[in-house]
Amino acid sequence: MSKKVLIMPIVAGLLAVFLSGCEPLMVLNPKGPNAQTLSNTIWISIGTMLCVLAVVYVLLINMLVKYRAGKQAADYEPPHEAGNHKLEIFWTVIPILTVAFLSVVTIITLKDVESKPEGYGDKKPLVIYASSSQWKWHFSYPEEGIETVNYAHIPTDRPIEFRLYSYGTITSFWVPQLAGQKYAMTDMLTTIHLAADHEGDYWGRNSNFNGEGFEAMQFEITAQKQGEFDQWVKDVKANEPKLTEKEFSNLLKASVVGRKSFSSTHLGFSSPPMDHSKMMDAEKYNESKKAQNGNLDLDSHDMEEMDDIGE
Repeated sequence: MSKKVLIMPIVAGLLAVFLSGCEPLMVLNPKGPNAQTLSNTIWISIGTMLCVLAVVYVLLINMLVKYRAGKQAADYEPPHEAGNHKLEIFWTVIPILTVAFLSVVTIITLKDVESKPEGYGDKKPLVIYASSSQWKWHFSYPEEGIETVNYAHIPTDRPIEFRLYSYGTITSFWVPQLAGQKYAMTDMLTTIHLAADHEGDYWGRNSNFNGEGFEAMQFEITAQKQGEFDQWVKDVKANEPKLTEKEFSNLLKASVVGRKSFSSTHLGFSSPPMDHSKMMDAEKYNESKKAQNGNLDLDSHDMEEMDDIGE
């Protein structure tokens, strides 16, 4: 086997990266701190794998050249080797160290992206409930009192907290240039943190294949200055109709709809599920109540106490 044949996969990989198009991959073109953390992790992983691949190819080429059949006499008999303990330890320890290094990087990355983005001090996050239904996304702004379908606006230089859940099958909320992906489920609230450092329009979608209409579950997030965001909220409240329970029911039944805006939210008549931390606290609270008072489930007063704990 010639050296050219062995080098071809490396050359093909490099060509695929540099000639894939003028626009970079969105996950490698971050516009926010959490997305930057994920991008850095991807590059570290790629660099580590390239180092491993380079070592493997160098060793392979060396073995093929040094021990090829034509270099030795026809009656050559290789000496018997019982083994080399140093080499065996070396090629066992190196993979362990490689996996351990990538594991540590991954753990640190998960810790960073699961928290409010750093660098924003005591800025209060903007809370947006992002609920999915077949095949659309509903964005509810509880503090602003508005709701949108298949698009959302966020202010730049401010932490954003998306609280995710689903009115149908499990979906996956993903905005590649702002954050990683997080599942949205029917009976549990999940949370994803992000922030936008730059103004612009960012594409998002459901990245979980969950039916024939999942490709339509795309949305756009517009990041703009705080003043422009406030003006957009005022325009929606002044010009768009209120969202009624009947209208919301029709939206859930519709297969595919375009962009819509409302001057109220569905949270008042269709509450989101409890988030995971509250669920865990509720279970612990319920167990303690049972231990104290026998087989006693949470009543309304207890649930109010749990809401206070969750806050």
